[in-house]
Formats: sequence, structure tokens, C-alpha cells
Amino acid sequence: MRRFGTLSFGHYGPLGGGRQLTAGDSLRQAVDLAQGMDDLGANGIYFRVHHFARQQASPMPLLAAIAATTERIEMGTGVIDMRYENPLYLAEEAAAVDLLSDGRLALGVSRGSPETVVRGYETFGYTGAVDPRGADLARAHFDTFLRAIDGEGMADGDPSSPFGGVAGRARIEPHSPGLRSRVWWGAGNRESAEWAGRVGVNLMSSTLLTEATGQPFDILQAEQLDAFRAAWREAGHQGEPRTSVSRSIFPITTDEDRLYFGRSGEGDGIGYIDGFRSTFGKTYAAEPDVLVEQLLQDAAIQSADTLMLTIPSQLGVEFNLRLVESFATHVAPALGWESTRA
Repeated sequence: MRRFGTLSFGHYGPLGGGRQLTAGDSLRQAVDLAQGMDDLGANGIYFRVHHFARQQASPMPLLAAIAATTERIEMGTGVIDMRYENPLYLAEEAAAVDLLSDGRLALGVSRGSPETVVRGYETFGYTGAVDPRGADLARAHFDTFLRAIDGEGMADGDPSSPFGGVAGRARIEPHSPGLRSRVWWGAGNRESAEWAGRVGVNLMSSTLLTEATGQPFDILQAEQLDAFRAAWREAGHQGEPRTSVSRSIFPITTDEDRLYFGRSGEGDGIGYIDGFRSTFGKTYAAEPDVLVEQLLQDAAIQSADTLMLTIPSQLGVEFNLRLVESFATHVAPALGWESTRA
């Protein structure tokens, strides 16, 4: 692990006791958190994307705001549901944010997680999926998106246009060179990870895998990362791809931390997600020295270059900045972390 950041689910709504976190509050707090984390030297801030839910749903305006108010921190998604996306419009937006941030975008995309509605992507106008979960639709959109950001001509030019005609095929604009190297695929199983390796994009692995073999979660996930890298090499791609894993990790340094997370430590779990028997990663909550010992034994954290800490965004900017600072000060250096401020 050389880099770490936060992964926020961006929940908003009633907080209890008559308090309310609005969508506007959530967005503004995300920008404030990014600025504070940039000052601390954290490497990235990433956001889950969900539709028809009180969570972040349209990440590009948020990422653009973060890009404009920070200097070093990477900003991205984990992940955008490609079933819902117009791939060419996404290519334009992604290029714009990547250019605004001087190449600090980490665009995580995938088929998406289980929804709160039935086939919501069809309501967005994207129909024709044969797979009941829309995986074929997501991959078709992703293929078009990759071709667009690679600069492939996507429409016939009109040389006679009074607005500056184009001969041949016109590419999507703006174009951001190198954006392809900052695209990630979110994989929930080995097959999907190997596919990402063959395609030649980076890999995001979450806190659950749609596999249950009896092996510990971190071992399953480390094997997934190994399979991804092997597929990358076999496909002949150059360089070393990036990999990330996400974990719920809470350094306990105050009585308030203990109140919230003192009983949160738990082992791997087995359950069913989207019809698949799945393995869920454990929650780590302990004093910093104990966390260091535990995390050094986590095979996937040791294998990945980036660790994403899932954070309780409803607890606000000040609380989450303190969590990030505690991790950066007391835990991350022992894991191999390289601060952006070094």
C-alpha cells in the first residue's frame, strides 16, 4: 500500500433528533473534506454513485468543484454504474474534469451494485439488455466510452458545415491525453477482474466479492488482484496497472471513537447479494498499534497500491478529517504510505 484515500457513500437525509442532512449539505461537505484531506497529504477522495437513492448520483459537478479547490489529491468514483450512462457524454465530462484537475481523475466504473428500483437504467432510456442484471449493457457502454476517450472518430464529419467542417470521422471533444490510464473497473469476482486485465484498465475491488469458497476474504481478494495482473501481462499491456481495495477501518484514539466504533470490529461475513453467495470483508476498529498489526496481515491490502477507507459521511467533515488524520499519523506510515506532501 502506497496510497490511501476515502470512499464515501454520500448518504443524506434525516439524522435523528430533528436534524437533517440535505443533498446540498452533502455536496458542500464533500468539497470541504477534500480540501482538508489535500492539506493532510491524503492521496485520494472517491465517491459511490447510486441512482434513485439519497446518495451521490451525478458525480462530475462534484469532482469538478474538488478539482478547482485542491492541488494534489486524486478525485474519483467507486463506481459509476455504466448501465445508466450515455458513454459519449460521459467521455466529454470525464475529459473535462481530467483537464481541469491536471490529470487527477480516477474514474471508477462498472456494472453497478444492486439497485433500489427495478431495472432503473431502462427508465433512463437504456434498454435492450439480455442479461437480467444489465451486465451486457454496461460492457457495451464501456466499450464505446473507451473508444471515445482513446480519440477514435465517433461521427462522420461534415466538410461543408458553416461552423468549421470536419473531414473524415470526428472524435469527442475535449480530449484528455492519458485519461485511459486513469480509468478503473470495479470487479466483484475473478472473472470480471480478469476481463478488466485483458481490456487494459485499472482495478477497483470492493468490500464484498460474489464468491464464497471458505477462504478468508483478504485471501480471495488478493487472488483476484493476482488474476487481474496475470491477465494484464498476458494481454501484452505495457506498464504496471493500479489496484485498489476498500475497507472499513477506524483508528480508536478518543472516547468518541470508542463510543461509535468500539464494538464494530467483526470478522468476514457470508451472505447473498444480487443472487450470488458472497463474502464480505471485515471491519477493523482498534487502537492504532493493533490496527497496524492487523492490516499488515491483510493479504489484499499488502497487494494493492491504494487503500480506500469507507467513512461515515453523515458524521460530518470535522469528525471524518480527524479519522483521516489519525490514520495518516498513526497507521499509514507503517503500511508503506507515501504522502502527497512528502
